[in-house]
Amino acid sequence: MSDTHDPAELYRRSLGLLLDKDIDGWIALIADDAVFEFPYAPAGFPAKLEGKGAVAAYMRGYPDAIDLREVVGLRIHELRDPGTVIAEWRGVGRIVATGDPYEMPYVAVVTVDGGRITHYRDYWNPLAIPGDLSDAVFFDAA
Repeated sequence: MSDTHDPAELYRRSLGLLLDKDIDGWIALIADDAVFEFPYAPAGFPAKLEGKGAVAAYMRGYPDAIDLREVVGLRIHELRDPGTVIAEWRGVGRIVATGDPYEMPYVAVVTVDGGRITHYRDYWNPLAIPGDLSDAVFFDAA
């Protein structure tokens, strides 16, 4: 079993859970007071989520929108801060609603404390989703 207190291992585990479409398992890795930020969020997408409940609501429909099939080129950079890593990778799969291919580069700055993700800054670009953007929205924007 992997060390859930090691940010790199925890991040790898989180990606495995996304590939398995185990959103409940993925949410279990999130601290109750976690903060998720999306610096490149366009209109209609949240720029910040506060708390595990908000993250869970955001991710609830992910597998129904994006069929993530592969994580390509994963590089995890460990920092001087032992609780934080930077991860680079490409997600490959398809948009469920349209069948269009999905390929998205990701860069995430992830902080872990007590075996849970406490802060996640995700530099993905939702505008790069192919086809009609509304087909790929997997969160409740209300």
